[in-house]
Amino acid sequence: MVRYIANKFFYMLVSLFILISATFFLMKAIPGDPFTSEKKVPDQIRERLYEQYGFDKPVYQQYLKYLGDVVQGDFGISMKKINREVSDIITGSFAPSLKLGLVAIVVAVIIGVSFGVLAALYHRRLLDNITMVLAVLGIAVPSFVIATLLQYVFASKLHWLPTMGFKGPLYYFLPVAALSAQPIAFIARLTRSSMLEVLHADYIKTAKAKGLNWIAILFRHVIRNGIMPVVTYLGPMTANIVTGSVVIEQIFGIGGIGKQFVDAISGRDYPVIMGITIFYGVLLMIARFITDIAYVFVDPRIKLSKGKEG
Repeated sequence: MVRYIANKFFYMLVSLFILISATFFLMKAIPGDPFTSEKKVPDQIRERLYEQYGFDKPVYQQYLKYLGDVVQGDFGISMKKINREVSDIITGSFAPSLKLGLVAIVVAVIIGVSFGVLAALYHRRLLDNITMVLAVLGIAVPSFVIATLLQYVFASKLHWLPTMGFKGPLYYFLPVAALSAQPIAFIARLTRSSMLEVLHADYIKTAKAKGLNWIAILFRHVIRNGIMPVVTYLGPMTANIVTGSVVIEQIFGIGGIGKQFVDAISGRDYPVIMGITIFYGVLLMIARFITDIAYVFVDPRIKLSKGKEG
């Protein structure tokens, strides 16, 4: 276990280094600069700004300095928000995004697995057909379209739920529904497919022949083995929810890290863009690591060996 965690941590550092390098050089490759605007900036002021932010130095020197600062946990100062450090912007706006993401993940797993189990148990019946139609729609329709429809129906027309903001429990319903719709659909399909395979396995037939209680068989063998693909999907699902929250936060006016990211891109705020990108990358790497560890707890037969690291 210790060796596996050490190897995994090493590969995470390598991936993080590649992410930081790629983000830095992509920012440098974008035409223009953060000081480009409709109002022309005088050359003297532009030169002072370049000197202040180190843009007057060769790119490799800027790169090495940025790497050194990141190692020390310093992501720099925003170019658009006066005297605000990037780390403060991230920590100050992460709480709403974290709450939204965690609730969406829990809702997606609970509802998705439940739908998948019911669809498998009622295979080729009405409930199975309805569940799979909803799953196809959930996968096919983009989250921003679902968000807009939910706002129109439940907020504008029915006035049941608030349209914008993130001030209390009622404000969670619409953004969480929009953000978790696609993961719910995908998990339902994964669970149904895996459950059908497990239900027809020889050891399930043997358990039935021995007269074991069906409820015990269902929970101890069928569901436990049937949710293995769901555990596999938790890492990609986290990535999907994290990246999808950027759009959802804009639509519902949630002042989370996604909104800060969009604002930074619009304003060419390079330090904020790079800082949030690195922060997202670290979150996704941690999610993938936790997913790999979770395999062992779901199915002890899986060993954390060198072959499993990929």
